[in-house]
This record gives sequence, structure tokens and C-alpha cells, in this order.
Amino acid sequence: MLLIPAIDLKDGKCVRLRQGRMEDDTVFSDDPVAMADRWVEAGARRLHLVDLNGAFAGRPVNIDVVRAIAERHPDLPIQVGGGIRDEETVQTYLEAGVQYVIIGTKAVTAPHFVKDLCLEFPGHVIVGLDAKDGKVAVDGWSKLSKHDVIDMAQHFQDDGVEAIVYTDIARDGMMSGVNVEATARLAREITIPVIASGGITNLDDIRALAGVSHEGITGAITGRAIYEGSLDFAEGQRLADELAGKD
Repeated sequence: MLLIPAIDLKDGKCVRLRQGRMEDDTVFSDDPVAMADRWVEAGARRLHLVDLNGAFAGRPVNIDVVRAIAERHPDLPIQVGGGIRDEETVQTYLEAGVQYVIIGTKAVTAPHFVKDLCLEFPGHVIVGLDAKDGKVAVDGWSKLSKHDVIDMAQHFQDDGVEAIVYTDIARDGMMSGVNVEATARLAREITIPVIASGGITNLDDIRALAGVSHEGITGAITGRAIYEGSLDFAEGQRLADELAGKD
């Protein structure tokens, strides 16, 4: 199971939000490229980038930073989300060196868009599903839809997406522990990988997720915990590898 550092970009800086609120942010670095270097040196085998400005603007805003990170680490798989609403944006990110694009709100509001992307860019599309109590949230978590998260994940699986990034929005950024049960339940119902996100706080959360990783949980995104120090990233990845039976 991969431990994937999150680098959330706002106004060119590396920040973390609480509960998805743009006004409730903590700046952790003015230099996101240096932050990417830090996680790679600590053993990261994938990076998760989010253009927070882009998510709210509906178009890429921090793409220059994303490009700079991709150029610095050309062999590292990078997944990026936030404001990806058209094929041109996907093309731009892939040309910048990004491996995977994450489609969030538009995947829910215009599901055919995901199917079209999977045909146009096979192997590069991930869908991010943010949920609370089993229902999908959209528009920066400001709205809860009536869509069931498992039904939607199965639909996107059929469309050909590479993976689902699943975020429990009740826990994201709150350092309250990961929702292992809900994540495992989703993974059991689909055959494509699930990447857990939201609430990872310490090594106990990694142990809990690794304990159900056989259900299809291939990665776990971590943000605030590795920035605030409740989780040592290198130690966390070593533990995840050990529990997966690796040397």
C-alpha cells in the first residue's frame, strides 16, 4: 500500500484546509517544489497534488507549480486534481508530465465526461469521490448529493477509470482517524483500486488500513498529519511495506 503525500496548492503555496474550507487554511510552505523534494527524499513513490484555487475557479490556477514539480521528478507518478473540467485541461496536465488526472465534481454532475476522458486518455483518469454517510458531496463539499457512493464508483469502474480516490469528508483535515470501515466497504464492491483519503493521523491508521488492503485499497493519501508531525512519512511507508509483506 502506497502512502501518498498530499501537496495542496493555494496561491502558489503549500497549504492544508480544514473540512474543505478555503478560508480555514494553514500554510506549510512557500515552496511546493521543495516540499515535493522532501517527500521524495523520504521515500514517496507517488505524489498527490491538488489545485485548490482551481477547484473553486473551475480551471487550473497553479499549473506552473505542478509543471515545476513534474519536471523536477520526471520518473515519479503524479496525480493531480482541482478544476479539471474539460479535455484541454487534461491534455495540458499530461503534457506537463502528470501521470493521472483526478476528476471530482464534474464526474458527478456530468458522468458522460468521465467516459469520454477514459476513451480519449486511457490509463490516466482517476475519479475522486468525496462522501459523507454514503452520499457523494460536490462543489468543494458544500453540497451533499443524493448519489450513493458505491453506485457511482461501480458506474465509473465500467467507464474504465484507473482508480477511485475516496475521501470521508467528515474526517478530512480533522486528525480524527481514517474511516476504515467505509473505505473497505467501497473497495469490496468494486474491482479497481481504491485510494483512501481523509483522516489519516498516525501509524495506527496505517495499520488499520493495511489490515484491509487486501480488499483493494492500494494507497492512502496523507496531508496534515505529515506536515504537523503526528505521522513520520518515511516510517509510515516502511510500515505499510512491511505489513504488505515486502522487504
